[in-house]
Amino acid sequence: MSKDPAISIDVYSDVVCPWCYLGKRRLEHAVRAMKDTPVAIRWRPFQLDATIPEGGISRVEYVRNKFGSSEALKRIHGPLIAMGSEVGVEFHFELIKRSPNTLRAHRLIDFAREERADERLIEDLFALYFVEGADLGDRTILVDAAEKAGLSREDAMSALDSDHRGRSVETEIRAAVELGVTGVPTFVVDNRYAIVGAQESRYIAGAIARARSDRVSPHPPA
Repeated sequence: MSKDPAISIDVYSDVVCPWCYLGKRRLEHAVRAMKDTPVAIRWRPFQLDATIPEGGISRVEYVRNKFGSSEALKRIHGPLIAMGSEVGVEFHFELIKRSPNTLRAHRLIDFAREERADERLIEDLFALYFVEGADLGDRTILVDAAEKAGLSREDAMSALDSDHRGRSVETEIRAAVELGVTGVPTFVVDNRYAIVGAQESRYIAGAIARARSDRVSPHPPA
């Protein structure tokens, strides 16, 4: 294992984004492929749809407003289900009954990051939403997930109610937009190379390799 400083990977993501769940798996495969290169992954917040009210909206209404019909959404989901199965993700879109506003979830992830439990929490939140159809706007579901990730229920509830943490998350989201992030997932490797979308793992691994090479023979990013 190299003793060089870890290659940073900033992942802009939203927990109700199926492409982000797929992207997480592909990132994991890329990191395993580059096992001799240490990486430091930081999950950063983004909202796919900030117009959803705090209490969420019924999935039927959301789909109708955004996609026109459930049939149109099924055509979009078909390729996702196939690609997910290739990396061990079982999407069950039919179980989702509510589209949540994800600010609460991002507050909790922000807290979990401080406790070095964000990776576990994010994995569980993805599975809750896309495999079990859970409402990620529900406080009890979020706190239960935090506890499962090894966090204190009391601290998790405080994080959900923290206006300061909420402002911090919203500031990060605005910073992402100012940086040029318009869709998720977006992977920024070593503050130099951006990969937009759930690209195949070989592209992510290639960016990691290029960032590692830059440290030996630096050159301007493309």
